[in-house]
Amino acid sequence: MYLMAKREKVVRIPPDRLAEDLDATVVELAKESFEGKVEGSDSLTVLIRNIHREGPGRIVHGDGAVYQKVTFESLIFRPVLQEVVEGTVVEVLKFGAFVRFGPLDGLLHISQIMDDRIDVDDTNQRLLGKDTKRDLRVGDKVRARIVALSINERNPRESKIGLTMRQAGLGKFEWLEEDRKKKGEKEKGAAA
Repeated sequence: MYLMAKREKVVRIPPDRLAEDLDATVVELAKESFEGKVEGSDSLTVLIRNIHREGPGRIVHGDGAVYQKVTFESLIFRPVLQEVVEGTVVEVLKFGAFVRFGPLDGLLHISQIMDDRIDVDDTNQRLLGKDTKRDLRVGDKVRARIVALSINERNPRESKIGLTMRQAGLGKFEWLEEDRKKKGEKEKGAAA
């Protein structure tokens, strides 16, 4: 889920940067310090904007740098357990597929893809249902639900996010459309 939030933080301006344009330096250092970083234990700051200095900076004895309070708006990505997400399959492996949704990737384990036994086709990078003949490959658009969540604060791209598609309304978009058509045909047949 994406959120916009107003933040107030402190930026450290090193002594060698104090002769530069202060506003431009504060904007640059704030972006370096906060964009792409995990906030708390569950939110990833995607970008920040409208960065403003607040009041005079402070000098800490023995440091020489200026600590400047700044306010800004931040776009935050916060995945939530049980949230339904839509994404794209970016990698297929023997144990499942990685799905990119927003700025993060989640693992769709082979056991959570469909109610069917699955063959792995390494050469074509796809997973194939033995009975249904449905396949999942790189580039497919899917809808899944988050079932496990552990955000890595040091490296957000290494976060552990588990996904499932084994419920009604979840799966590859083409499968969902096929299921919708079949259901419509059954309803027409029952009404006749």
